[in-house]
Amino acid sequence: MSPTSETAQGGRRLVIVESPAKAKTIKGYLGPGYVVEASVGHIRDLPNGAAEVPEKYTGEVRRLGVDVNNDFQPIYVVNADKKAQVKKLKDLLKDSDELFLATDEDREGEAIAWHLLEVLKPKVPVKRMVFHEITKDAIQGAVANPRELNKRMVDAQETRRILDRLYGYEVSPVLWKKVMPRLSAGRVQSVATRLVVERERERIAFRSAEYWDLTGTFGTGRKGDASDPSQLIARLTTVDGKRVAQGRDFDSLGQLKANSANTLHLDEAGARALAAALENAQFAVRSVESKPYRRSPYAPFRTTTLQQEASRKLGFGAKATMQIAQKLYENGHITYMRTDSTTLSDTAITAARTQVTQLYGADYLPDKPRTYAGKVKNAQEAHEAIRPSGDRFRTPAETGLTGDMFRLYELIWKRTVASQMKDATGNSVTVKIGGTAADGRDAEFSASGKTITFHGFLKAYVEGADDPNAELDDRERRLPQVAEGDALSADEISVDGHATKPPARYTEASLVKELEEREIGRPSTYASIIGTILDRGYVFKKGTALVPSFLSFAVVNLLEKHFGRLVDYDFTAKMEDDLDRIARGEAQAVPWLRRFYFGEGPEGTAGAGGAADAGNGDGDHLGGLKELVTDLGAIDAREISSFPVGNDIKLRVGRYGPYIERGEKDSEGHQRADVPDDLAPDELTVELAEELLAKPSGDFALGKDPVSGNEIVAKDGRYGPYVTEVLPEGTPKTGKNAVKPRTASLFKSMSLDTVTLEDALKLMSLPRVVGTDAEGVEITAQNGRYGPYLKKGTDSRSLESEEQLFTITLDEALAIYAQPKVRGRAAAKPPLKELGEDPVSGKPVVVKDGRFGPYVTDGETNATLRAADSVEEITPERGFELLAEKRAKGPAKKTAKKAAKKAPAKKTAAKKTAAKKTAATKTAAKKTAAKKAPAKKATAAAAKKAAASAPVED
Repeated sequence: MSPTSETAQGGRRLVIVESPAKAKTIKGYLGPGYVVEASVGHIRDLPNGAAEVPEKYTGEVRRLGVDVNNDFQPIYVVNADKKAQVKKLKDLLKDSDELFLATDEDREGEAIAWHLLEVLKPKVPVKRMVFHEITKDAIQGAVANPRELNKRMVDAQETRRILDRLYGYEVSPVLWKKVMPRLSAGRVQSVATRLVVERERERIAFRSAEYWDLTGTFGTGRKGDASDPSQLIARLTTVDGKRVAQGRDFDSLGQLKANSANTLHLDEAGARALAAALENAQFAVRSVESKPYRRSPYAPFRTTTLQQEASRKLGFGAKATMQIAQKLYENGHITYMRTDSTTLSDTAITAARTQVTQLYGADYLPDKPRTYAGKVKNAQEAHEAIRPSGDRFRTPAETGLTGDMFRLYELIWKRTVASQMKDATGNSVTVKIGGTAADGRDAEFSASGKTITFHGFLKAYVEGADDPNAELDDRERRLPQVAEGDALSADEISVDGHATKPPARYTEASLVKELEEREIGRPSTYASIIGTILDRGYVFKKGTALVPSFLSFAVVNLLEKHFGRLVDYDFTAKMEDDLDRIARGEAQAVPWLRRFYFGEGPEGTAGAGGAADAGNGDGDHLGGLKELVTDLGAIDAREISSFPVGNDIKLRVGRYGPYIERGEKDSEGHQRADVPDDLAPDELTVELAEELLAKPSGDFALGKDPVSGNEIVAKDGRYGPYVTEVLPEGTPKTGKNAVKPRTASLFKSMSLDTVTLEDALKLMSLPRVVGTDAEGVEITAQNGRYGPYLKKGTDSRSLESEEQLFTITLDEALAIYAQPKVRGRAAAKPPLKELGEDPVSGKPVVVKDGRFGPYVTDGETNATLRAADSVEEITPERGFELLAEKRAKGPAKKTAKKAAKKAPAKKTAAKKTAAKKTAATKTAAKKTAAKKAPAKKATAAAAKKAAASAPVED
C-alpha cells in the first residue's frame, strides 16, 4: 500500500527532517497526505554564553551551561534563531495525527530527533523513520518500517557534547590569560593542531644531507619501437657490492643511519671520478627478473577516503567536499555521506555489476561479487559506503548535474563501479646491468619496468596520491626486451646530485588520514575540525600545505607542558573508545564524566570505584580536568610564548602578533622586530632574524611642525606605515579635555624610508576643503578605508588616485558631481595575476583587487583570498580550490525585508475604529518603550559581552 493511501485512512502525518532541501525532495515521494518540514539543524543546544542561560541558574552552572554537581545535567536552550521555526513545528503538530522523526541515522541525527521530542512534547504517536538514501523506494520503505528512538546513541552524543563543553570552556580561558584573548581549545582541534606543529618542529630540526649517484642511458643497438624501446635508463645501485646511499639511508640530522655499514655514500667528487672511470667500460645484462603484477580495486568511498580523494583529484578542501556531498545526498543522487563503512548492499552490488557489463563488457566482470566488509574501529553507523543512490546507478551524464556537484558525483560513481571490476594484471621486470670501471671497481645499475596486460578496474578508476611525484597505478614503464648476457652500449653516464628533504607538511587529505589512523575524533567531524583550526589562525595554507602559525606553537607549548594528557594522542583515542562503549551500553556516562572532570577523589566527588563499576576500566587515562585548570600559578606566560632562534635572538608571541627580540626590553642594545604573519616557522632562520632586526624600526623623526612646534614622526604600525605628531607631556589623553594627536596613513606610493616632513604635514592636513558648490555646500577631499574620495553632504564620489586629494580643483570636483552617480561597481581594474583555465567552469581565472582586498574570479564566482594567501605566491591549484569552496557554499542568503504596508481593513467603520485603537496603542507603546529601553540595552550589552567571551568547541 502506498504512503498516500495509508494516510488517507490514518489522518495527516508530520515528517520532520533537518534541512529544507531534504524536506523538498522527500515531500515529492510521500504525496499530499504528508507534511514535511525542516528543523533546520539543531533546534536547541547548550547556551553560547551566560546571557542565554535562564535566570534560575547561577555560578558555575551559568558559566558552563552544565551542572557538574548534579550528575552533569546539561542546560539546553532553544536557539534564538530557531524559536520561530519551533513555533511553526508546534503549530503543524497540532493539526497532525502522527509524527515521524526523519533526521539522519547517526549520533547527531538521533540527538536532533530526541531534542525535537523534548521540545515539541507530542501527544500523538511518534515514530523514528530512518533511511540511508533519498529515493522513492527508500523513503516509502522507511515510512512502512519505522523504529523506536535509540536512547543509547542519544546518551553517547550527549556525553560527547558535555565533554567537549567542559574541555572547551575550562581550557580556553587558560589560553586567554596566558597566551592571547579569544583563543579556543578543544578535544580534537587541539590534538589536530599539535600534529601540524609537531610536523613543523621536525622540519625546523631537519638537516639536509647531500648524496650523489649516476644515471646510465644504455642502448641495445636495435632500432626499437613502442613495444621494444631501443634504450633503457638505469640508476647506479652498487659499487664493489656496496649499496649506493639513497635518501632513505639518512636520518633527520643529515647523518647516515646506524644500520648503513655496507652503504657507500658518494659525494660529488667521488661520483664524477666514477663516471669518468666508466666512460669506456663494457656493459652487459647481468640478470632479468620478471614477476607477475596484480592490483585489486579500491574499496568504495567512506567519509574520510572521499575527503582525501576529492582533495587530491579535484582540489576540494574537506569542508567543501562535505558541503557538496550533502547537496548530492539531499537531492537524491548519493547515499548518506557520513559513514565509516565500505560495505555495499546487495542492491548496490547488482547495480554496479550491471553497469560494468554495459559499459566495459563481460570480460571486466569478476565471477563473484566483491565484498568490502572492513570497517573503521568503533564505526558508529550501520550505513553503506558512499555510492550512487537507487537500484540502478545513473551515469554522470544522466544526472543533469553541473560544476562541482557533477565532478564529485562522477568521482563517487567511478569508484563504486570500479570496486566491482576485475583485478588489473601484468608484469613487473627488473634488469641489472654491470660493468668494470677503468680503476677496477665493479659498478651495477638497475632499471625496473611495468607492463599492464589487462587493465581491469583501472579502465574505470585510478586512485590519486598524496605525493605529487608518485607514480600512479595505471602508469606503464616499458623496458627493452633483453636477456642475461646481452651486451649494451653506455650512450651516456650522467652525475646526479640530491639532497634529502624535510618531512612534507600535512595537507587536508593527509591530516584526515593521520587523524583516522590514530583513531582520534570521528570521520564525520574532520571537516569541521580542519575548518576550526584554519579559522582560528592556528594553521594557514600555502598552496595545499597546512602551515602552523607561531601562535599555534605557543598554544601547543602551553597545552603540552601543563595539560599534557589532554593533547596526548593515545589519551584522545582512549576517550573515543570510552564514548563508543557508552553508546553500546557497556559503560555509564555520569561516572565516566565524574572521573574525567573531578578525577580520583573521595566518595561523592569521583569515587574510585564508581567509574570502574560502570565499566570504565581502571581510569588510567582519566581524571582531574577541574584541578588542572584551577592552579595556574606555575604557568609562566612569557616562557610559554618564547622560542629560541639563535645568536641570543628569541621569537615571542605577543598579543598583537609574533616578533623577535635580542636582549631585555629597555636594556642597552635591545633590538626588536615584527615577524610577518604569513612566515612559516621553519623559514625563520638565524640569518633571516638578523635581517629583520637590522631593518630600521621604531619612530622616524621627521622634524617639528612649524605651526604647533610638535615633533612629527613616521611609524610602521599594525595596519601599515603612518605619520603622527607627538603631543607635549601633560596633554590630557582621556576625559572631556582629551586631545588626540593628528595621524595619517602613508599613500601607497610612499615609504618610511623616503617620507619627508613636508609629506607628513600634507597628509595630516586631510581632509582638504576643495570649495563649495552653487548652493554653498562644502566639498572635501578625504582618504578613507576604501581609498580616496570626495564628499559633499552625504554624497560621496570615488577618486582615481590618492594624489588627486591634493591636486583636484573645484571645477574638476563639480564636473564629477555633475555626472550621474554610478551605482554598484566602478570601472573594472586590470587583473593582478592570471591563473589559467578553471577545471570546473572552463573559464580563465584571474586575481583581482577588490573593495575588500584581492580575490580570485572566473567571471561567475568570486572568492576572497585568505590571510595566508598572497597575490605573488598563490598557485592555480589554490585559486581553483578557493572557487570550489565558494561554489559549494552557494549564494549568500538575503535577509527578507519586513513589509512596510499593512493589510487594508475590509470596512470603513473598522478602519476608523482601528485608527483610534492604533493611536491609543502607539501612545501606550511609546510610554512602555521609554520605560523598557534601558533594560533592553542592558540585556543586549550582556549578550554581546557573553558572546565575545564564549570559546569555540569541537
